[in-house]
Amino acid sequence: MAVKSGYFRSRLHVDLSTGRAESIPLADEFLERYIGGRGFGAKIVWDALVAHGFSIDPLGPENTLAIAGGPLTGMYLPSSGKCSFVTISPATGVYGDSSMGGSFGIELRQAGVDVLDITGKAPVMSFLFIDDGKAAIVPFPELAGKTCLEAEGLVKERLGTHEVHVASIGVGGERLVRFACVNGDWSRNAGRTGVGAVMGSKNLKAIAVRGSRDLPCHDFTGLMQEAEKAYSYMADHKFFKMWQREGLMNVMAYANSMGILPTHNFSDGTFPHIDRINGETMLGGYKIGDSACFACSMTCGNICLVKQGKYVGTVTEGPEYESCAMLGSNVGVDDFAAVLRANQLCDELGIDTISTGSLIGAVIEGYEKGILSLQDLDGEPITWGDQDAIIGLIHKIAHREGIGNTLADGSRRVVERWPEMAKVVLAVKGLEQSAYDSRAGVSMALAYATSDIGAHHTRAWTIAKEVELGKDWSDEERVDLVIYHQTLRPLFDMLGVCRLPWIELGLNEEHYARFYSAVTGRETSLEDLLRLSRDVYTLTRLINARLGMSRKDDTMPYKVFNNPIRSGPTAGKVIDRQQFERLLDLYYRKRGWDANGIPPAGAEAAFGAT
Repeated sequence: MAVKSGYFRSRLHVDLSTGRAESIPLADEFLERYIGGRGFGAKIVWDALVAHGFSIDPLGPENTLAIAGGPLTGMYLPSSGKCSFVTISPATGVYGDSSMGGSFGIELRQAGVDVLDITGKAPVMSFLFIDDGKAAIVPFPELAGKTCLEAEGLVKERLGTHEVHVASIGVGGERLVRFACVNGDWSRNAGRTGVGAVMGSKNLKAIAVRGSRDLPCHDFTGLMQEAEKAYSYMADHKFFKMWQREGLMNVMAYANSMGILPTHNFSDGTFPHIDRINGETMLGGYKIGDSACFACSMTCGNICLVKQGKYVGTVTEGPEYESCAMLGSNVGVDDFAAVLRANQLCDELGIDTISTGSLIGAVIEGYEKGILSLQDLDGEPITWGDQDAIIGLIHKIAHREGIGNTLADGSRRVVERWPEMAKVVLAVKGLEQSAYDSRAGVSMALAYATSDIGAHHTRAWTIAKEVELGKDWSDEERVDLVIYHQTLRPLFDMLGVCRLPWIELGLNEEHYARFYSAVTGRETSLEDLLRLSRDVYTLTRLINARLGMSRKDDTMPYKVFNNPIRSGPTAGKVIDRQQFERLLDLYYRKRGWDANGIPPAGAEAAFGAT
């Protein structure tokens, strides 16, 4: 059964080099097979690779940046404010994507655009204005050097309206920091894999969108009924009020209690001053309001203000758990106001908080162990919790000053310059590891290692289940858990919804099949959707294989195999390399890939290449 609704059937292609934009109709086959979001982007990036003979410079004009919501983006159902930014990553050199919440993706859909893809490079710093499906490239050199928020304001001023949604980059994106992010709605970010650097390489400072179209929905009454069931379930959940109160900041205390909180560059599993940077501290002296993505009753965003002291006046939406952990305990900072300032600064400058906190933690440990000299640090020493030095390094990274120029190129460049830093840098495929210590659960190590974009938790967040349920798991159960997460997770991005109602409140996956069926008029089971999602994961694996990645890249950092966690309930834990390799073998077999992690011959043909 073909899709009857849910799409405008429009792909907007913009070539910044020629200044041309064209609307390309989308066929039913494309809509049904790739669904939206990450799926649309992966296929467009694949086609671009095929056209360029599988040779693309991530920071070259030939690289494609695809941006798409899904058929559920902007619909009345839980947490439907997501869109995906998809490209070849400057951080890893292979497939990359990042998801942004807020309202930007909804506005793109209301402009009649199912997927926007951008190639080329503008002659001068510019912004792209999409007005109900019509695109204009606006030269605006004055945007250079502006923060993300400043750029957003100037774009709105230039257009003479605030009735637009803007996604912009900061100095980090302009300076091609390989983990630069894209900022929207003040503090919402497509934060990982360097999508902001791709925009910077194209002289594209911002994308402004205005749309006035009603979103197409086949059975709105049926959708409302299903959505009300989901909202009611969430409201009755025992953790719902906690999420509304603390948002992701509640994970700080949880991760600390489980011994998986990154502390002192993933040396310890717990932070001795957790009570100074957890959710209760935020509520007690900093939180001034809530925020939420579209149609989300969880309201997990926290608006925080520093009311006194050194960082007085600092205000931001956040931090979320990852930012607080990586800019707090991971670098030894026990002052919540300083964490807020570091978070705000990363948002203003447009650089990923996870990669930033990871690299700064590695620098501190590297200096402590004598791997880095004072000269390497530009004559400025740094120690755990040194707020001034840490904030100074954030500036240096974004502006590529001194040691910041090396750090801005990510973990690979750090290890190339100082080989011994491989012992303290935590990254997979060139992407710095997010804020869960995988030594406490080997399934999480497998998830990080086999992730298509590198060590990012949203690909498969298995650690909580493995740690909470104990160690009596078989290898097969661990591998099955990772594969299921990696199969379901793309589906959320393809549909254009957030994972949190499922992962944190246990919202049944079957709801999403019923949402999709109501919106599109195409009766589809969860099994059918998961099959399509699994295909997209295969596609991104093929992209990476064509770009040179294989089993050698599906591994974990030195510290994970060699340095046991020093403190907390997980003290002494380390990943056994033999067990890891055994799990990896089983993972490949269950995926139907060969012993080197390559999908079978002929798999490419299914996606339009031989």
